[in-house]
Amino acid sequence: MQNLQENNFWQFDSNYWFQKLGSSDKGLSKITAAKMLSETKVSKKNKPIFIKDLALFIGQFKSPLMLLLIGAVLLSGFLGDTSDVFIILFIVLFTGLLSFFQERNASRIVEKLQSMIALKSNVLRDGQVQEIISSEIVTGDILLLKAGDMLPADCLIIEANELHANEASLTGESYPTAKQTGILDANIELAKRTNCLWEGTNIVSGTAKAIVINTGINTIFGNIAQSASTTVETTFEKGIKDFGFFLMKITLVLSVFILVVNLLNHKSIIESALFALALAVGMAPELLPAITTIAMSAGAKRMLEKKVIVKKLASIQNLGEINLLCTDKTGTITEGAIKVSGTVDGLGIENEFVKELAYWNAFFETGYANPIDEALKMLTLESKIKAVKFGEIPYDFIRKRISIAVTVDADKFLITKGAYTQIISICTQVRLSDGSVENIENHKVEIDKKYEQFGIDGLRSIGICYKNTVANSITKEDETEMIFAGFILLEDPVKAGIIETIEELRKLQVNLKIISGDNKNVAKSIALKIGIENPVVMTGQELLAVSPEALKQLVRKTHIFAEVEPQQKEHIIQALRKTYTVAYLGDGINDVSAISAADVGISVENAVDVAREAADFVLMEKDLMVIIDGIKEGRKTFANTLKYIFINTGSTFGNMFSVAIASLILPFLPMLPKQILLTNFITDFPYLTIASDNVDPEELNKPGKWNLKIIRNYMIIFGIHSSIFDVITFLVLLYVLKVKESAFQTAWFVESILTELFILFIIRTHKNFFKSQPGKYLFILSILGLILTISLPYMPFADQIGLSPLPFLNLGIMLGIVAAYIITADMLKVWFFKNYKTR
Repeated sequence: MQNLQENNFWQFDSNYWFQKLGSSDKGLSKITAAKMLSETKVSKKNKPIFIKDLALFIGQFKSPLMLLLIGAVLLSGFLGDTSDVFIILFIVLFTGLLSFFQERNASRIVEKLQSMIALKSNVLRDGQVQEIISSEIVTGDILLLKAGDMLPADCLIIEANELHANEASLTGESYPTAKQTGILDANIELAKRTNCLWEGTNIVSGTAKAIVINTGINTIFGNIAQSASTTVETTFEKGIKDFGFFLMKITLVLSVFILVVNLLNHKSIIESALFALALAVGMAPELLPAITTIAMSAGAKRMLEKKVIVKKLASIQNLGEINLLCTDKTGTITEGAIKVSGTVDGLGIENEFVKELAYWNAFFETGYANPIDEALKMLTLESKIKAVKFGEIPYDFIRKRISIAVTVDADKFLITKGAYTQIISICTQVRLSDGSVENIENHKVEIDKKYEQFGIDGLRSIGICYKNTVANSITKEDETEMIFAGFILLEDPVKAGIIETIEELRKLQVNLKIISGDNKNVAKSIALKIGIENPVVMTGQELLAVSPEALKQLVRKTHIFAEVEPQQKEHIIQALRKTYTVAYLGDGINDVSAISAADVGISVENAVDVAREAADFVLMEKDLMVIIDGIKEGRKTFANTLKYIFINTGSTFGNMFSVAIASLILPFLPMLPKQILLTNFITDFPYLTIASDNVDPEELNKPGKWNLKIIRNYMIIFGIHSSIFDVITFLVLLYVLKVKESAFQTAWFVESILTELFILFIIRTHKNFFKSQPGKYLFILSILGLILTISLPYMPFADQIGLSPLPFLNLGIMLGIVAAYIITADMLKVWFFKNYKTR
């Protein structure tokens, strides 16, 4: 299909586009749509899987240090040192392959998770309503839209009823835009194109029917996304980036120093350059991207088993950091299965007429589906009188009410239900139990008291009113001078086990705050039922009178925010984020801004499209227990990633520092470049399994916080400790055993790998290493690495990698030094983390 964006489609009516696109008000035929979809898929330049895999594989070697090493190897080959070239290239290539396969498997898991929560839209095909994946929509399709729907394409409105769309993502205008049918000037600006709907925006209220004009990259949103895609950096990603820069500075300084010293000692230029580069690669955390990706994808897979879909992989780390969870009460604190406990008049007496009004209003409502209307539809009426609908004013978050016009026998009624304050404000009369109608001012005080008492009793009450009308259609202007009929009383019981769940959150050092649009008395009643003593409740009205600075202090002391407007939820979250790392759980249109504002946004599988789109996580069941599991997974992922960083910085920085010392005193290189890379290669195998390692339970009981200062202090302390044992090794080899070049390099090669393998077991826990059980794969691959390291000097090809057989005395002394290193490192580790926790 040609690009239609230049046609300024808002200047033509729907009949023009029906003819142009071969469509009609009944939509496309299924055959035509299928044909167009197949043509669209062919025209899309989707990269083949092979090309994606190739790009991922090449990406394993894109780090500057790795590129420098490859360049130096090629130069070495050009100068004729072919044995080194093949050995080093083999190690580099195999390490890259290992990381590639792990990352590819991780990305496959992410793709599978994303496909599970693909947005869907209602379209007309052959005149029948059909729900399809939004990516399968084609030009000419007729969309049926309601409140909460995300727009999957640029469209022209065919029919609209009280339609409002949120176009902030395109226009920057936060207030919803009123939409209607019509023809507009070709040159009118974007914000005034009221007959159009745009991809990436969402319906706030009302209903509509629209014809799809542009899809994919031909939409305004598609063009913007193609030219400038922006991603929000998570706290953990920023920490990793800062750590990378920090490590790069140290690596470059030490590498240049070692290179200069070796050149001053008249060692080979190529050999010295390769040696310095190999050290730099050994120091660089080249496995860090793979390990974080593997750890997060493994966490995502485990979370899926617990019915949590991870939309943004990096957010798993953020979930581990949270120390405050904010949620609405419906479906999380309460059952979410709303029951109608009564339909009463203004004085609290059960009333059949109120029940009829409530039933008809809910039965004929076609806008935003909600559990209240579902519960009202279950009511059984005593009367068999039939009502016929002839009009509707959909619910919106400004009016907070919905109106339905019906004909009952010969009478026409406008029936309106909604929030009590908004209903009572449009009423001038009240219907009493005997059917008589009086001025509402005579009963207002008593009605208000009833409303307040219902809240104290834990019942949610919404108002319902009506009036007779003679009109054949209705508008918002008709919602005046109405008769207050009474209350619809709703009950949503507290979930079984919720008190225990909240206690589990406390154990994880996660606070809970409830943010609700409900009446403050209902909210307070719920708080008391779930064990919050002396709950502090703040209402939306009170929030309006508070300054931003005062709000920061008040939100910390408040347990429940009640009667809040949708935009106030966002302000509350922003204020809380100044003190906490905040997760927000919501499923409605009124929750979207809060979901986006939180550090971690959580929604549910049956939430409105726009809420699921804004969220980082989607729960397949609205249950706080699965969030607790998610928090633990996030902390486990964070802890395992941090293990690699500690191990990499401590042992490799120590080795690098040791080499700097050795370069000053030795007449030869303390280790050949290929031996350094082989050291890196052997330790990479068990290091990759860190992602699946066990984590001590006490490490899961507190939020994981990124702290570059702790990493720096650890690197210095453990680097010096490692260097002390390296220097001891040097002195023993040179002055006690009096070994030559190859024997020295072999002994230090063995000692270096063994210390790196054992430090993994030491650093993986804050306790003594023998008190914590490692992961199965980590243990097996470390043992294999240990056996391979000790065996290599005795292999037939040992001389090809510069190794020579170690006399058993030399090997025994090396093992003794390693044993002393293990004991002292473990004691130092316990002291370090104990001291860190105390601070």
